[in-house]
Amino acid sequence: MVGNFGSTEQILWPVSFISGIFMCKIVYEVTGLISREFFKGYHSLSKPTKIEWNNRGFSTFHAILVAAISFYLLVLSDLFKEGTAVGSIVDRKSLLSDSLCGISIGYFLTDLGMILWYFPALGGVEYVLHHVLSMYAIVLSLISGQAQYYILMVLFSEITTPFVNLRWYLDAYGQKSSMLYIFNGVALFLGWLAARILLFIFFFAHMYLHFDQVRTIFPLGFYSILSVPPVIAVMNVYWFLKIFKGMVKTLSRKRHAQ
Repeated sequence: MVGNFGSTEQILWPVSFISGIFMCKIVYEVTGLISREFFKGYHSLSKPTKIEWNNRGFSTFHAILVAAISFYLLVLSDLFKEGTAVGSIVDRKSLLSDSLCGISIGYFLTDLGMILWYFPALGGVEYVLHHVLSMYAIVLSLISGQAQYYILMVLFSEITTPFVNLRWYLDAYGQKSSMLYIFNGVALFLGWLAARILLFIFFFAHMYLHFDQVRTIFPLGFYSILSVPPVIAVMNVYWFLKIFKGMVKTLSRKRHAQ
């Protein structure tokens, strides 16, 4: 491993880790304050449901943040554009990408801690596996300074999280029969298809076409990038099938109700 341990990183990493944790704490509390003020049904929710309600607030905030910054770095900036004279695409990074990785580690660590503390109320084994694999991959990329292009693609796929959380909110608020629930279900299906199925196909195709660069990643990182993304992709397909079945069931129920 070449290492990514400059004087800037020695300050940036701890600050970004702690910022990610504090971001979760602040948004958790703000979600509770806003919900108590504007959602009358929030007061009647059980304590475990309120905890999950607030937890999904900071997971939504993190998803929007990382998706927006990842999109900027991957599409709008010149950092990863082909033909730029900044070396191999697997070695490219920036202060912003490092910061985003650090914040995400803080988020995944906080969320995993809550999942384990309240297990299995906030998520089962598959959520634990997802978070552990995500942190493992991000930490390797951050320490080595390599493969951040692929990490950012995976982080962008978090764009589907707000739709997942909105579905849960509507269910908890007794709005499963509303049109918003139906529209959100269709949006979740399309978003998941684009961000967690088609994007992963592009991910693997890009790795194949740039395999001469991918193989220059340090050994543990190289074997990890060959094994971790396929596991996450399998989980994405599994959840996609569940989302598809749920959408079909909801649309059928709505059709029969008419």
